[in-house]
Amino acid sequence: MIKRILVTGGAGFISSNMIRYLLQETEHEVVTMDALTYAGNLANLADVLEHERLRFIHGDIRDLADVTSALEGVDVIVNAAAESHVSKSIEQGGGEFVTTNVVGTQVLLDAMRERPIERFILISSSEVYGTAESDPMTEDHPLNPRSPYAGTKAGGDRLAYSYFCTYGLPITIIRPFNNYGPYQHPEKVIPRFIIQALTDRPLTIHGNGLASRDWLHVFDTAEAITAACEVPLDAIVGETINVATGVDESVEEIADAILSILGKPASLKHHITDRPGQVDRHIGSTDRARDLLGWRSSIPFADGLERTVRWYRDNPDWWQSVMATEETAQTVV
Repeated sequence: MIKRILVTGGAGFISSNMIRYLLQETEHEVVTMDALTYAGNLANLADVLEHERLRFIHGDIRDLADVTSALEGVDVIVNAAAESHVSKSIEQGGGEFVTTNVVGTQVLLDAMRERPIERFILISSSEVYGTAESDPMTEDHPLNPRSPYAGTKAGGDRLAYSYFCTYGLPITIIRPFNNYGPYQHPEKVIPRFIIQALTDRPLTIHGNGLASRDWLHVFDTAEAITAACEVPLDAIVGETINVATGVDESVEEIADAILSILGKPASLKHHITDRPGQVDRHIGSTDRARDLLGWRSSIPFADGLERTVRWYRDNPDWWQSVMATEETAQTVV
């Protein structure tokens, strides 16, 4: 059955790849809305923006009028809009993160109360768990967010669940683990390492580099979210589902792998002070995604990383433009 799917924050990293996946691999119609803040880059959608099955709206999920317009004829909401820069949330505080990640989610949920939608899929984050207390982390792991960003993602996550409990809205919460892949903002560790290596600058590693994460290629994530749009609603309504690989890699190992792929010396690695609220380890349980979505990760980390390095090497115009925009914004401030 063909559906009309609203993907919020569509010019961001995960959401732009999600849109690309929907247009290439399915027949669904796609509506997307983005406020085009620092993380929303229209160049992320340049190759699909004129696609006949895509409608782009320059709008803000915190604005009820924008949301109401975007919901016209929509069957599924995938709320992927988020302020997601952990370091920015630490340096500048949580204000913008609260309004987008919590208030924006609330506006969407309340709009959905007025206009029935088949299902609402909230893209949460594994960061809501904090450091792993058990291995692997299941969806029942305690929520111990350790940064303002993670705290606001936990707030939106639990707010969405409360609307399922209180109003019976068809809510499903997806918690992806650490994504990487094309079109990821250079602030994130994997593209940052790749760009630093490509330009022969030091790869700056927080702390001892032993902090590890469950790394998930964004195409895997898009496949899992698409499955959540398509499986029978009864199977997933009210559920929280990890999207993970069940394997973790340390930051130091990733730096070594990137340097090896690019033929760069290990001397480029440079350790700096650990950032506040650092999470030591993340590794996710994959059982519920397998049982409810029929999904498992199919892209091994080594393969996905090599593809990602190749993409950044072959698309310097994209990341140079993003970095130039960031530098200009900082100069103006």
